Amino acid sequence: ALIIGPSGSGKELLARKIHLNSKRKDNPFIVLNAATINPLNYEIELFGQVKDNLDIFGLLDKANNGTLLIDNVLDLPLEIQGRILRVFTDQKFKRVNGTKIINVDIRLICTSSIDLYDEIQKGNFREDLFHRISVFAIYVDPLNNRISDIPLLIKYFSEKISKNYNIKKLEIDENDTYILNHNWKGNVRELRNLIERIAILQPESNEKISNI
Repeated sequence: ALIIGPSGSGKELLARKIHLNSKRKDNPFIVLNAATINPLNYEIELFGQVKDNLDIFGLLDKANNGTLLIDNVLDLPLEIQGRILRVFTDQKFKRVNGTKIINVDIRLICTSSIDLYDEIQKGNFREDLFHRISVFAIYVDPLNNRISDIPLLIKYFSEKISKNYNIKKLEIDENDTYILNHNWKGNVRELRNLIERIAILQPESNEKISNI
């Protein structure tokens, strides 16, 4: 699957929802942010390695029977794009310095904030990988075009932040005109940050956080 939308629009959140509503929900959900990994470490991060006769697991091992999300897939080097395509075509791979064939069953979800078709024309993205991941493509609009989603997102983030920080659940008026009419340039990420900031600063929160 390929999820396309502007930065901060909730692509990873949607990918997690897809995973949690699938038969793989009890298995791992592993995230690879292609924009943050040192290019020299891509192979080891993905495929793991054999070192001193020990198997060191990579992300493909960890995602077996679950879902691997490749965030910012365009940032994968072309060579790694080719190897990823081969893995998900054959459902098997070898670790770096290894000879053993590792069989895997992984759902692949990729995200991009850039039109990959244009990047194919520029030679920055493999066309065969694009066709592989875009069989099921989802387009996510900016949050400003999805005002009806805001109350649901407020409820979701409030519950999640309350659990993460061990603080009381934040009560926010889902029909608050500021929230509904605000220009969310940072999309869902900006909304989450606002809710988190309000939750932490609400009365009684600081005392509870200090006891964690």
